[in-house]
Amino acid sequence: MSGMTEVSSLTGRLLVATPALADPNFDRAVVLLLDHDEEGSLGVVLNRPTPVVVGDILEDWADLAGEPGVVFQGGPVSLDSALGVAVIPGGANGDHAPLGWRRVYGAIGLVDLEAPPELLAAAVGSLRIFAGYAGWGPGQLEDELVEGAWYVVESEPGDVSSPAPERLWREVLRRQRGELAMVATYPDDPSLN
Repeated sequence: MSGMTEVSSLTGRLLVATPALADPNFDRAVVLLLDHDEEGSLGVVLNRPTPVVVGDILEDWADLAGEPGVVFQGGPVSLDSALGVAVIPGGANGDHAPLGWRRVYGAIGLVDLEAPPELLAAAVGSLRIFAGYAGWGPGQLEDELVEGAWYVVESEPGDVSSPAPERLWREVLRRQRGELAMVATYPDDPSLN
């Protein structure tokens, strides 16, 4: 036995910023974890729409991007690179993943934006384009979890394509049980408590 503790993977789960999280990049952020292991973590912030219309940067994919049809800021890393996350209904069961789509968790997967959109068009339930991502080095996310910076909750496929991303933080918390549902009622300015 080595001294390394096994990291139980949180891939596919949501990180919901707690009111204690001080980093303005992640104020009230809802992050979908696309990868999480002992080498670190990578995710995209689901509730940071930008004013940039998808058609302005990825014209071919604009028709598949759900409302609002804008690019989302996935996080502070690699802001000049685009990531596509798509929900493929029925993609959770069966091995018939369409070309150009790689399952991350359940029906949620990453899209190869270099692939022709026609390959995916028939299968895609929803698509969201992210500029940049959120990344954590080995053990960094675990430290933040210990510090109480994030709640870890189950994702639902609809979270990726929420048409009202500004409400996502409260909506995700509200569907939790017990104490977390109460956090959803926090005023935007904690000094008002």
